[in-house]
Amino acid sequence: MSELLEYKCPACSGKLEFNSGTQSMKCPFCESEFDIEAVQEFNHAVETPDENNMNWDTSAGGEWASGEAENMSVYHCQSCGAQIVTDNTTAASSCPYCDSPIVMTGSLSGDLKPDYVIPFKLDKEAAKSALDKYIKSKKLVPAVFKQKNHIDEIKGVYVPMWLFDAKADARIIFKAKKERSWNDDDYNYVETSYYSAVRAGTLGFENVPVNGSTKMDPEIMESIEPYDFKDAVDFKTAYLSGYLADRYDVSAEDSVSRANERIENSTKAIFEDTVKGYDSVSTESANISLDDGKGKYALYPVWILNTSWDGNKYTFAMNGQTGKFVGNLPIDTGAAIRLFSAITAIGTAVIFGISYLMSR
Repeated sequence: MSELLEYKCPACSGKLEFNSGTQSMKCPFCESEFDIEAVQEFNHAVETPDENNMNWDTSAGGEWASGEAENMSVYHCQSCGAQIVTDNTTAASSCPYCDSPIVMTGSLSGDLKPDYVIPFKLDKEAAKSALDKYIKSKKLVPAVFKQKNHIDEIKGVYVPMWLFDAKADARIIFKAKKERSWNDDDYNYVETSYYSAVRAGTLGFENVPVNGSTKMDPEIMESIEPYDFKDAVDFKTAYLSGYLADRYDVSAEDSVSRANERIENSTKAIFEDTVKGYDSVSTESANISLDDGKGKYALYPVWILNTSWDGNKYTFAMNGQTGKFVGNLPIDTGAAIRLFSAITAIGTAVIFGISYLMSR
């Protein structure tokens, strides 16, 4: 005896039943009705999606030329564990992340050589100016912090990045909803219509970045994006002169999951943006396969600024190519309470005004 198939309602996921009167499938819970063939196709697509195929060629980076790596020094921070690389002409005494002393430990033996580097376009003075503007633009920062915070260190650091190229073939089913409401003398009515919107196509992705350092907060790196890869050049050690470089401690293979996540989220968002004319849209199922996936190894320029005030340290970062700036700041609690109280008072006044007009 064959197994009885159970079809779920696309609107509320309840079990559908056959309605002999309308010759359609009807949900006893939300009373939605659907064409039989449409329900079969929908349930098959949702319950038996193809597995995502997201494989990568992660052979990024190259080999150092003979003697090339010998001109580089590796420093180790005994406080936060960061490993910093620089050329032998650049002095390095403190960690750009925690400002602790660092000590030389050896050479780059066994490390991959970067494929590309985006050179610094903005200098230290630009970073200092950006910090000053950033602090002054924040209304809830204590005035004394604006006046007395002390810049402990400004360092230009090349952060290791794995960059991924791929072609994404996707088929995504969206659940869309429209609502229409009206009333008469006795009742208020709401009519809800549900739709299944299918989108399929191919998107090309280039240079999807994933942070290759555990010491550089990935949220900070993603906050100062984007970088423009048109300024990237083939890596040469000369670009490190006067700057530091963070030694990667996350492999290309270990970065693939984040690259997949970013590509998948971007694909869903781009496809969803084409589903227009509805009151709400949500993803029902998604199948994304990647072709020609390949990784590259690059260094991206970042200015790291450490400041101190009232016994606390604050860290800021600036995109060394575009100047985009982020950081954490103290909050003046009193100013925040006053602002909240003012907003609440305005809201209360508006509500009172409406109530007064309605009572007239």
